[in-house]
Order: sequence, then structure tokens, then C-alpha cells
Amino acid sequence: QVQLLESGGGSVQSGGSLRLSCAASGYSAGTDCMGWFRQTPGKEREGVAIIKSDGSTDYVDSVKGRFTISQDNAKNTLYLQMNSLKPEDTAMYSCAAVSLICSFEIFDYTYWGPGTQVNVSS
Repeated sequence: QVQLLESGGGSVQSGGSLRLSCAASGYSAGTDCMGWFRQTPGKEREGVAIIKSDGSTDYVDSVKGRFTISQDNAKNTLYLQMNSLKPEDTAMYSCAAVSLICSFEIFDYTYWGPGTQVNVSS
């Protein structure tokens, strides 16, 4: 059974950095598309970054140049390095795996982690 578990969230000031991790079990990172999503209360979950099996990446416009998605296949772990954080980045961040078309669409992914909270203060 596939399980995903995020860690690394916390509280930082605007301009700070955090690195999120997503440890996968029952699943081999790098064999399929994986992604990071975020959600704030009252809003729909949105895709933040995705990484394909060939290592290519894509980002939502609001985080381009600030966030970097990567994966360590040996450790079966997905990462999201977040720099120059802004208050609007405050959200619950979740990782997702096993997609149909490797998109930013929620329906595209089969497995989800419970999430890790990121709070950015001004």
C-alpha cells in the first residue's frame, strides 16, 4: 500500500526559507509523476510544483523562481525547497503521487499525504 508522509513545515517570517519532505513507502519515487499541492481554508487545493519521471519540473507562476521541487530516488523522498517565502504562501502543503497525465489537477493523483502546515508571517 502506498503511503506518503510530509514533514518540514513550520512558522517563518516573510523572506525566510523552508524545505518540505515527502517520504514515500510502497512506492518508488522517480517512477511516476509526483507533485506538491497546497490549500488554505475556504479555498480549493492548488498545484504548486510537479516533477516527472524524467526529472523535468513545472511550477505554478506564483512560485516560479522561489520554489524548487526535487526527489531523491535512493531515499524514496520528494522535496520542496521554498525560498523568499511570502505571507500568501501560508497553507497546508501536501504531496501526491501516481498520476494519469502529470498535471496540476487534483483528480489526476491517486495517493496523498496528510499534509504539513506552513505559516509565513509578515
